[in-house]
Amino acid sequence: MSDYPMLIGGKLVDGDNKLKVVNPATEAVFATIERASQKQAGEAIAAAKAAFPAWSKTPIEKRQAAVSKIADIVRDNAAELAGLLTAEQGKPLPEALGEMAWTEGYLRHYATLSLETKVVQDDATARVEVHRKPLGVVVGIVAWNFPVLLAAWKLGPALVAGNTIVLKPAPTTPVATLRFAALIKDAVPPGVVNVIADENELGAFLTSHPDVAKVSFTGSTETGKKIMKSGADTLKRLTLELGGNDVAIVLDDVNVKEVAPKIFDAAMLNCGQVCMAAKRIYVQDAIYDEMASAMAAIAKDVVVDDGAKQGARIGPLQNRMQFEKVKGLIDSAKKEGATVVGGESGGRTGFFIKPAIITNVKEGNRIVDEEQFGPVIPLIRFKSDSEIVSRANASPYGLGGSVWSSNFDRARKIAEDIDAGTVWINQHITIGPHIPMAGSKQSGIGVEQSQEGLAEFTQVRVLNMAKA
Repeated sequence: MSDYPMLIGGKLVDGDNKLKVVNPATEAVFATIERASQKQAGEAIAAAKAAFPAWSKTPIEKRQAAVSKIADIVRDNAAELAGLLTAEQGKPLPEALGEMAWTEGYLRHYATLSLETKVVQDDATARVEVHRKPLGVVVGIVAWNFPVLLAAWKLGPALVAGNTIVLKPAPTTPVATLRFAALIKDAVPPGVVNVIADENELGAFLTSHPDVAKVSFTGSTETGKKIMKSGADTLKRLTLELGGNDVAIVLDDVNVKEVAPKIFDAAMLNCGQVCMAAKRIYVQDAIYDEMASAMAAIAKDVVVDDGAKQGARIGPLQNRMQFEKVKGLIDSAKKEGATVVGGESGGRTGFFIKPAIITNVKEGNRIVDEEQFGPVIPLIRFKSDSEIVSRANASPYGLGGSVWSSNFDRARKIAEDIDAGTVWINQHITIGPHIPMAGSKQSGIGVEQSQEGLAEFTQVRVLNMAKA
């Protein structure tokens, strides 16, 4: 048996194919995992379909208990999973351990959620009840930036709602997820959870399959559009958490020394590879130069290194394609006349780029208009409160945004007009399992987290019963 088998129908199985996984800090293969053929992907869907009738009829208390058990397993194996995560994803080990803690915490919260029947009429003529019923087989497709956490975001609510699931991690980060699958194999009945891996060739098969009722996807906007097309013939339910080019608006009444480190962290978490990271920093004229200097000073002192090494604060980009994309955006900014402090790459093995602070940029520059998804912070000038909302909202994305000010009422007035699923004041990427998360515009469809997110994994069924 392979060290990293897949989970299909309650059994750990070898794949019909293999896949080599590269450590982005060393560019060396560190693991070979099992990769599914289309036949095996079909077997995973069939196993989930076969398990659905019994699982959907299992009392919700037992489904909640199973998700709690999975949380226990994550807690008990956090060190092992975090080590694998750092090796395949690149993030520093403390961040990987943080991902395990978040995974456990989210699962525990999902296990407290329930699906109560709602009575909308009960009088002499009729009783009308609204029930939430499971959909069937869910396919969860996971991005490479938070592979274990994002898997839990799909698995937890799917199982509590009574669905069965087929999870597919990204081909560059399948290792920790496959190990997670092996650890939780006996926490649920066979077929309830299935985990397969591919090299990006099975997406269309999974998302168009007639036995799949819902697709929950986290990843790029372009791939999300393909999934919508793929699922159209069967009108699949979709939850799409897609790209973001999140704005942070810094007003001229802030304390720059206090705010600059917070915004830097909001931009650089996981080497900037966070959908909701601060990616377009609008700074009011009066403090622009001070903010640029403060950010550059922070970036200069940050340790960029292999995430497995103590003291590393920022690891490598996760894969070569993203590495080349970010380098290209930095080069483009220079050609367009921007001032770039930092951003060096090369001269060592691994997909490392030092944090870049980019000034003298505006809308129309690629580094402002495109989602960089890397350790790059563009600072854009603005003059007045009256102009900033229209500039911030000009992006096709609308996942999140933030406003920073010492005047709460001033900040809130701007925040209320930002077209994004989440807008923070004096913070950024502050999320939790009890808080709904949704994107607007091309940043997504549907809701994740909270009771609203659980409802996305259900079908409304109305019982309308006459009394007369």
